[in-house]
Amino acid sequence: MTPLHTPGVRRRHLGVAAAAAGLLAALLTAGPAAAIPDPGDPPAGAEVSSSQAAETRSAIDSGEIPAVDEIVHSDNIEHVTNIPKAAIRGTNSDLAFQGGYAFAGNYDGFRIFDISNPRSPRTVAQVLCPGSQNDISVSGDLLFLSTDSSRSDNSCTSSLQPATEKSSWEGMKIFDISDKSDPKYVAAVETACGSHTHTLVPERRNVYVYVSSYSPNAAFPDCQPPHDGISVIKVPRKAPQRAAIVNFPVLFPGEGPDGGGNPGGPTNPGVSKTTGCHDITVLPSKDLAAGACMGDGILFDIEDPEHPRVIDRVQDNVNFAFWHSATFNQKADKVVFADELGGGVAATCNTRVGPHRGADGIYDITGRGDKRKLVFRSYFKIDRHQADTENCVAHNASLIPVKGRDIMVQAWYQGGVSVVDFTDSDRPEEIAYFERGPVSATDLTVAGSWSAYYYNGYIYSNDMAKGFDVLKINDRRTDAGAKVRMRELNVQTQPNYFDDSAVSADFDD
Repeated sequence: MTPLHTPGVRRRHLGVAAAAAGLLAALLTAGPAAAIPDPGDPPAGAEVSSSQAAETRSAIDSGEIPAVDEIVHSDNIEHVTNIPKAAIRGTNSDLAFQGGYAFAGNYDGFRIFDISNPRSPRTVAQVLCPGSQNDISVSGDLLFLSTDSSRSDNSCTSSLQPATEKSSWEGMKIFDISDKSDPKYVAAVETACGSHTHTLVPERRNVYVYVSSYSPNAAFPDCQPPHDGISVIKVPRKAPQRAAIVNFPVLFPGEGPDGGGNPGGPTNPGVSKTTGCHDITVLPSKDLAAGACMGDGILFDIEDPEHPRVIDRVQDNVNFAFWHSATFNQKADKVVFADELGGGVAATCNTRVGPHRGADGIYDITGRGDKRKLVFRSYFKIDRHQADTENCVAHNASLIPVKGRDIMVQAWYQGGVSVVDFTDSDRPEEIAYFERGPVSATDLTVAGSWSAYYYNGYIYSNDMAKGFDVLKINDRRTDAGAKVRMRELNVQTQPNYFDDSAVSADFDD
């Protein structure tokens, strides 16, 4: 177990300057980063200027920021344990949960933890199956894994190859996890432009999979604009080998070669052109979904899961560079969108970038039915400014289920884990945090918490470089959340936490 820093630790408000001007300018205007090459290790450190490195070391020496790898946290957070990487050595990515198990994605495959005792997790399986970024979900006996790099075939022994090769494969892989200690690869579905992320819409006999993908560069022949929709896959629970694409709904209809999404620069400088969606969060109990789609945020109706229908669409061409992910509140009258400024590989949590870029945008949902609208209310960004050597930006989040309040836990890469109360849409407030000091005091090294999710009384964080962290929040504002016990949680498939039938849903026939 990693030693804890003394409770009541210093908080850092140092306004360190941005990284070297040329590097940062490129990152902040380039939109999302391209897929990380196999074997999935974080990108090599980018050297910062000698003056910036000296400033970082000075800030560490003075105690204004934590030392390299030093753990700091608010006094209402306990760092329970850390499980370092093992056989699966690539970059850690997303998380899913079922019963007493956590499923941790990794660019090289996935790992299954027994978390029946959260204070002593143990590994029950590690599956080597390279294919960035291996976004992961589970439903019943099925596990779903996204592949968004050009592979020689759909096997788990495939190799990386140029996207221009006609034999290249990208898409969705499906595993049988009825035996958690021995997952079996049972099916694959190729999708246009691969699968960067995916979202499940589960039903009793079938699971629908919304596949989000977009064009990071012109090398992918099946990603060429207008790639303005999502692939919908139907997976029969009892016969997953029959999984197939049943629709490709266009979410951004429009004239011209780029379709109707945000045109990005030069029309909207610094904003990503919309060539698909990065991530979608569904709220099945309300037949709603929120799409974070590069230059656009959308709200759509999923009453017919094979034919999702857009209700409203918003843009923020002043402060949002890349609409990355979305989180509903429980009442479905708010949605929080995250802006992944710089693609997750830039140092953006500093005074030069400021509090409104690389932040969360909080939107109220007003009106009813097809007249519902997304109405902007405020931004939230952690005020614990990070060093020039730390990638930091808003990333994956989940609700903490507390009746009458809107509280979420969120990953910020090397900005760590933040717990935010956004009950007042105009005045979001951080109420707890956990983070490590920079991985390096001299190089901009990509690391930190990819996903931080609340499940059955604990916060679980998948750190890209450091492994699997378990945290416990002890705060009267969140204590009630520990009483809500889930049988399954895919954060992008938000449950109705306070509907017993939804919480304890069993999809067996």
